[in-house]
Amino acid sequence: MSTALVTGAAGVLCSALVEALLEEGHRVALLGRTESKLVELQKALAAKGLTETLVVAADVLDRSSLEAARAKIEASFGPVDILVNGAGGNSPKATAQAETYTAETAKEKSFFGVDLQAYGEVFDLNLKGTLLPCQVFGDGMAERRRGTIVNLSSMSADRPLTKVIAYSNAKAAVDSLTQWLAVHLAPRGIRVNAIAPGFFLTEQNRFLLTTTEGGLTPRGDKILRNTPFSRFGEAKELKTALKFLVHPDSSFVNGVILPVDGGFSAFAGV
Repeated sequence: MSTALVTGAAGVLCSALVEALLEEGHRVALLGRTESKLVELQKALAAKGLTETLVVAADVLDRSSLEAARAKIEASFGPVDILVNGAGGNSPKATAQAETYTAETAKEKSFFGVDLQAYGEVFDLNLKGTLLPCQVFGDGMAERRRGTIVNLSSMSADRPLTKVIAYSNAKAAVDSLTQWLAVHLAPRGIRVNAIAPGFFLTEQNRFLLTTTEGGLTPRGDKILRNTPFSRFGEAKELKTALKFLVHPDSSFVNGVILPVDGGFSAFAGV
């Protein structure tokens, strides 16, 4: 039985990834900043008969916190063989309110009004929050010459979406990190891949895609018109992608960014 770790485990998408790993017979450490949310997830999973979990409160931006988490996981479950870097997110302050900058656009609603501190926080959460766990947990994998890392990318990495400048930039960097590490760690037998979800409703993007009344914003409507399946994804639809990437028979799959997007990345808009 292998030991897996999912960062940002209590999130909508990551909790489905946790479930996928448990279904495959792995022990899973649930890592996040808010212990109460992890405990709630653990109880929900136990109600489904998925009990091989460990709650680990830690901050992906704090090396000492991650090192303490590593010690706790190894004491309870053994060394981490599978690392899923799901921690990330966006902030309204790190977005441009206007899609494009025209003569009619107020500067504060454009790129020129993006809050630099908020930009840095979003960039750090998504990129450094992926890089640091790779360092802390990937080190042991490299020593043992066994392990796999799966990062969480985004549709916005390959073709930056309007408004979400910090998130798009950070996820593009996550793709680059994924491919760089795939090459760097290959001699040690470590595979590094990523999943790029299409559009799934989460607490981070709900304000951009839906109205308070539950309808679609113009942006949400535009997204669905450019998604061949004409709907948002469901979290459970990410599960098989993760199972494929971590499966031992996928041993020659390395440096891949796998879209799960209902065809969004294949559609030119016409």
